Amino acid sequence: MPSLPAQSCAKMELPQRKRLRLQDFDYSQNGAYFITVCTRDRKKILSDIVGDDAHIVPKPCGKVVEKYICNVPEITKYVIMPNHIHMLIEIGSGTMWASSPTSGKVASIVRSIKTLTTKEIGASVFQRSYYDHIIRNEQDYLEIWRYIDENPVKWQLDEFYE
Repeated sequence: MPSLPAQSCAKMELPQRKRLRLQDFDYSQNGAYFITVCTRDRKKILSDIVGDDAHIVPKPCGKVVEKYICNVPEITKYVIMPNHIHMLIEIGSGTMWASSPTSGKVASIVRSIKTLTTKEIGASVFQRSYYDHIIRNEQDYLEIWRYIDENPVKWQLDEFYE
């Protein structure tokens, strides 16, 4: 089998990952954040959505995820969909969109849930990164709250349905 010249490997450029975080934003500050975490390869391993009322029936992996979500007081709302989870995380106290620093961090909360779930299940369940949205005002907060509530009913229209 012939080998490729060394220069052909040097010319190959790897694709750049899309930057998901808002540049120069301090994710440790007080505030409210909408987080979406997808399963690895978007496998539907967390729950099933059944019936006309879109009842969520957790699968074993989803039960593990829920156990760890429920242990995080900063998570004020969540939904465990078949292949992703949505969480509303509120860091700090007082006004949601204040900007004083706090010790809680969005990334460490998400990382903890992913790590603990992976350790208990014994396999990596989630994709490498996650989507976040910084909630900027009360209207934005209420729209996201409603989105989380309505997500199961709209599952077949969801971008993660596949």
